[in-house]
Amino acid sequence: MNGPHDLGGQMGFGPVSPETDEPYFHAEWEKRALGITLSCGAFGAWSIDESRHARECIPPANYLSASYYEIWIRALEVLLERHGFVTGSEIAEGHSKMQAAQPKRILTVDKVAAVLAKGGPCDRSVESAPLFSVGQRVRTINEHPAHHTRLPRYARDKVGMVEAVQGSFVFPDDNAHGKGENPQWVYTVVFDGQEIWGRGSEPGLTISVDAWESYLESV
Repeated sequence: MNGPHDLGGQMGFGPVSPETDEPYFHAEWEKRALGITLSCGAFGAWSIDESRHARECIPPANYLSASYYEIWIRALEVLLERHGFVTGSEIAEGHSKMQAAQPKRILTVDKVAAVLAKGGPCDRSVESAPLFSVGQRVRTINEHPAHHTRLPRYARDKVGMVEAVQGSFVFPDDNAHGKGENPQWVYTVVFDGQEIWGRGSEPGLTISVDAWESYLESV
């Protein structure tokens, strides 16, 4: 969706200023925010794609004025309420008031290291062969869906070249909304800078996008 997170190419936000030697956390509460988010994610009630979409759906004024972990917590509150683990009034009051849904799994201390080491692989096999091959010219679709998508707004309706076939992975557009994993082939597509940003683009600039197969059309 064209939410507040999709900022590539947007003007008016000032220059990007990467922080030198950026710490993992800027405040102690951020450590707890990370831990709570991962622990709740281990419940098995939602996918990483649904959690991303929950962050995208935060109203722009709230999203753009929040820090990174504030965004995580605000989206987590939505997910917990959506899946019956808490109510809005319980969050507001800070007290449990009713019987909540039971998680499928609980991440206990002894399991944390192994779970983090395993991560959340999303590569899946598909029976069909890739529709596109390395070196082939392709065009991205021009759609602006209200649902979750991993195709950035600036890269829609653009012509590029397939640089690599990365394998097959869970399709986030469906998985974010409980429609199944429906894996697809994923391609690295390279675009010339002028195709994306126009004549004012830096000479020689290229932009690479990892695109699911249904994002692409033959040229």
